[in-house]
Amino acid sequence: MAKKIVAFGEVVWDILPNGKVLGGTPSNFVFRCNSLGEKGYLLSRVGDDELGMEAIDTLIELGISDKNVQLDPVFKTGTVEVSFNENDEAVYKVANDVAFDHIEFSAEALKLVRKADCLVFGLLPQRFGLSKNTLRELIKESPDSLHFFDLKLFEHFFSRKVVKRLLKAANVVRIKEKEIEFLADKLEIEYTEVEDFARKLSEIFKIDIVIITRGSTGVLALHATEGLFFEPGYNLKAIDNVGSGMAFAAGFLHYYLNGKPVDEALKFGNAVGALNTTKMGATSAFTKEDVLEFMKNTSQH
Repeated sequence: MAKKIVAFGEVVWDILPNGKVLGGTPSNFVFRCNSLGEKGYLLSRVGDDELGMEAIDTLIELGISDKNVQLDPVFKTGTVEVSFNENDEAVYKVANDVAFDHIEFSAEALKLVRKADCLVFGLLPQRFGLSKNTLRELIKESPDSLHFFDLKLFEHFFSRKVVKRLLKAANVVRIKEKEIEFLADKLEIEYTEVEDFARKLSEIFKIDIVIITRGSTGVLALHATEGLFFEPGYNLKAIDNVGSGMAFAAGFLHYYLNGKPVDEALKFGNAVGALNTTKMGATSAFTKEDVLEFMKNTSQH
């Protein structure tokens, strides 16, 4: 039976030099969950404006239900202005005080998370009071759900208090290796190597599984009682890294929620994330069978 996985967070339009693309890690994640055979649900909020209506139409085209995407009569749909610096690195400017900052705690949202096998959340929607308070209540009201914290850092927002609260609430946490140094400094965690950081984070915040994605190098996971697991990266030519982190998360949860051991879930998630990089965009179509074929035919480092 398909697992019910709820993703709480932002729906935004990425405004690029050559046009706009619907973005937001929760919607990308839900799309990939659905493509793997699970039931992904998006819990978000857009403005009752032209961009909001266009976002809903796009979500529906992607097979993502808009039933739990709230309409805001006051605040605008979220946008992210994307530019590129002299090193051709993307620079993001996230609009403040927009619709996804005001996700309401509703009877529909409560009903959704109480029946969920997993609640997935990130840091960006925790900038302001309403969405922050809503997530706090949803976590409290879903004690039997797995809580997955995708700890992606944002340049213009970091609250040590909020991060600590979400770490304490999470059963599983995913962190990018390149962001560990910043995070360790803010949380005042001294460590010698990546594995040591994972152990200390798990011990301090009582986290069952700490996952550290390492880009093309692969991924490692520390289980609080079962120890360390590592999966090397794949030998491939990446086309687009957008959405690969949440593709990994969808793949990992697809196996883990269905009773597979951590090492198998890590292996499958690693493959989903890698396959995603060979496609353009975060919502390119591929199935579980495509992932298994990729694992069979593609070598690892």
